[in-house]
Amino acid sequence: MWRVLGSPKTLCDGFTRRDLLQVGGSSVGGLGLAGLLQAESQAAVAAPADGFGKAKNCIVLFLYGSPSQLETFDMKPQAPVEIRGSMQPIPSSLPGLDVCEHLPHLARVMDRTTVIRSVTHPYPLHGVAFAMTGVSNIDVSMELNPRDERHHPYFGSCVEYYDRIARGGHPAEVVQNVALPFPFSSKRSDQPFRAGPYGAFLGASANPVWTEFLGQGTKSIRKARPGFEYVGPEPYLGCSTNSHFRLAATDTLPDVAIDRLNRRRSLVDQFDDSRRDLEQTILGGNYSQYQQMAYNVVSSPKVREALDIRTENEALKDRYGRTLFGQSCLAARRMVEAGTRLVSVFWDEYGLAGDAWDTHYEHFPRMVDQLLPGLDRALSGLILDLEERGMLDDTLVVLMSEHGRTPRIQTNVSGGGRDHWSRAYSTLFVGGGVKRGQVIGGTDAIASDVTDRPVSPKSLLATMYHLLGIHPHQTIRGTNGEEYPLLPENAEVLREVIA
Repeated sequence: MWRVLGSPKTLCDGFTRRDLLQVGGSSVGGLGLAGLLQAESQAAVAAPADGFGKAKNCIVLFLYGSPSQLETFDMKPQAPVEIRGSMQPIPSSLPGLDVCEHLPHLARVMDRTTVIRSVTHPYPLHGVAFAMTGVSNIDVSMELNPRDERHHPYFGSCVEYYDRIARGGHPAEVVQNVALPFPFSSKRSDQPFRAGPYGAFLGASANPVWTEFLGQGTKSIRKARPGFEYVGPEPYLGCSTNSHFRLAATDTLPDVAIDRLNRRRSLVDQFDDSRRDLEQTILGGNYSQYQQMAYNVVSSPKVREALDIRTENEALKDRYGRTLFGQSCLAARRMVEAGTRLVSVFWDEYGLAGDAWDTHYEHFPRMVDQLLPGLDRALSGLILDLEERGMLDDTLVVLMSEHGRTPRIQTNVSGGGRDHWSRAYSTLFVGGGVKRGQVIGGTDAIASDVTDRPVSPKSLLATMYHLLGIHPHQTIRGTNGEEYPLLPENAEVLREVIA
């Protein structure tokens, strides 16, 4: 079971107490009436029929720090050893596609997927905010400041925005934009919050609703990089599934210290405290409606039951892998089954910045012991589970990251590593209107540069929006009343991805 940590929203359609006080009687969910009508008109724009809206829901798997293309889906066994490294390729169920030997379970299901080997962009830094939003460029200062005014809203926030319009501003039955397993970049001790999965100019009410995993790591690890060290349990290596969990709603703004989260008052209490203020507004008469929406999030039986993975079949939990990422993927499937439209699962840093898939140091030991086995179990388990339940055709699953890793192995005092590389890397699509069993694009002999069908991260997002029935070339209105493009003009729907 997981504890839902709402952003300052945690209403199914994205209201906050602050937003309710600001929007006034002529607004719906942060949209002015004129903006709502204009957005509805845009949503009705005729779109190409091929695959549009074939995905009813979506699970985004984001590997923060970025895996190496050379140790996943674009291996180069003929390259020099300082390029190819020590890992060997194995054949997969997709003819012509070899994968890393440490992905044996995933190898068996690759025939269900489309692999894009030619993703490329000019920003080799940790940019979840670049990979998963419509922002046209990014720099380090933006990455480390979620409140930078240049940011655009997260993919899931935009999906929820347009879905709310389609519902006429009415609340959904369950929360629609959920992110697991805990608030982004909150479990590391030596750096500020990173940007990326936030509402940006849509306001804090558009932030994803985060969960908090209350299990424990069952295996200890020592992690180190120059000047920093973490020694302790690592739930991504192994985690308990029989611990006590609870459901709550708290504030997860980036400027709230993580050690205060458990002391935040519940969302319903905040509404109780603000009754007097609400009664002074035009919306005050509808207070009971919003109070009920708050209760729907924090006490919904569907949400509570979906996130209580203790009730799941033990053999199925084993299939996903008894790791934090594996059990998060299992919870994501359960949330989708309960009616959630968009679930994001982040493989995040834990204990130390520069962790997760950011393998500047000890690249090969970390890939073998800490990373690839968990990915192998979790992704293959999710694909098979969705398929067996008849949900794969309706559920788009996308494996994403912000960039790749350098082709040449770097030597350093902590063991060889691969640094940031955005000129060529791989992404995987499966289910939800995606063609089965194909590889798109290609790279040169050392996986350094794209040689065939370059693909921008913005085109990945355009394709995801298209499959979810959202026209990718329309505007989105911020809380300041200004219109912004959802994606840059050069973002294209990848027609070859679509079945």
